[in-house]
Amino acid sequence: MRKAPLSGLRAWLIQRLTAVYLLVALPLFIASFAFYPPGSYEAWRERASGAVFMVAASIFIVALLIHAWIGLRDVALDYVKPLSFRIGVLALLAFGLTGMGGWAIRVLYGAGA
Repeated sequence: MRKAPLSGLRAWLIQRLTAVYLLVALPLFIASFAFYPPGSYEAWRERASGAVFMVAASIFIVALLIHAWIGLRDVALDYVKPLSFRIGVLALLAFGLTGMGGWAIRVLYGAGA
């Protein structure tokens, strides 16, 4: 007996896990800069280029993009009925989120500077 795939449950779980990471990481990022403000641009740049910050920020960007994709995909699947239009909407969403993710990673790792 073959089990049905749990894609809906998997998407729900991934979205909840990414939401928890975003909910924890964002206040920590804000608190880090609010309670320990860097005194100069060089100090800010040094803190932002640290390994812990880079890893946490990279995970944040990926989690945000995954979270957004699942939410937007579910909305498109629920409300966009014609299949050809739905595929176009999903392609535009994927293209847009991929572009934003590429830009964010590029800025984070300094290639945009």
